[in-house]
Amino acid sequence: MIIVTGAAGFIGSCLVSRLNQDNFNAIVAVDDFSKTEKEGNLASKKIKERVHREQFFEWLEQNHQEVEFIFHLGARTDTTEFDVSIFNHLNLEYSKKIWQACVNYQIPLVYASSAATYGLGELGYNDDETKIHKLKPLNPYGQSKQDFDVWALKQEQKPFFWAGLKFFNVYGPNEYHKGRMASVVFHAFKQIQETQSVKLFRSHNPDYLDGGQKRDFVYVKDVVEVCMFLMQHRKNSGIYNLGSGKARTFLDLAKNTFKAMGIEPKIQFIDTPADIRDKYQYFTEANMRKLKSIGYTKPFHTLEEGIKDYVENYLMKEMAYL
Repeated sequence: MIIVTGAAGFIGSCLVSRLNQDNFNAIVAVDDFSKTEKEGNLASKKIKERVHREQFFEWLEQNHQEVEFIFHLGARTDTTEFDVSIFNHLNLEYSKKIWQACVNYQIPLVYASSAATYGLGELGYNDDETKIHKLKPLNPYGQSKQDFDVWALKQEQKPFFWAGLKFFNVYGPNEYHKGRMASVVFHAFKQIQETQSVKLFRSHNPDYLDGGQKRDFVYVKDVVEVCMFLMQHRKNSGIYNLGSGKARTFLDLAKNTFKAMGIEPKIQFIDTPADIRDKYQYFTEANMRKLKSIGYTKPFHTLEEGIKDYVENYLMKEMAYL
């Protein structure tokens, strides 16, 4: 059996679909299944069992001998949430318990970290483990991911294989339920659909033109391919960046969304809200050399390819799920 925590969420449900493609059907989906807006993400998936996240450790104690691998993707991901206790419980302490269970039961582990750990990128975006403890996240979500990465690296007892993945700006199908935390591609599509135009943040940094702010946007289909690779690879434990490796502008993103929808671009600029202006990232780009150095060779979707697939095959079909 393969465990996927956060299985009803965005990346988790896409991973379940990818596992099913390779006939891994003994999937144990772990999540809080009370949120009905995520139900569609698992509707067509082959799953052996659903386990509520608060009952998971009791379940694992009884069934660990049958577990082949754990993907720990479940987390509170709201960057606008500032109640630290929520992140301590769901992101930090819960992850520590999963790590310890993987040590005790000798189960390999892949877990979700985040590029939010890099903060404003003062130290760059290099997944060098000797520098991870120096990173300065900008919000409690990023700090909870940072705290776990630092904790994991300090542990003398580790799973025989483990990998933490610093996800950059992931976009793609199955994020319909995420509201304001959904990707910029998703929000751009919705704006264009409703108003035939899109609004982007104006630049408040003289080094960047309006819409020239850059992010590393990575398509969710590439993210799950890396997860599949690591499940088969099971060596070279450590923390890895997971982005496309190529920063692109918000203007590029908006124009490609218009193009995929067959609509002429109409872009307006609005001020970045004052309360987030001093914490706004103008550039992120994953250094992907480390992952490639252990043998990952599949090419990543370009922004053009990813947006075209997402818009034409999912968003334009409304409730089409991966």
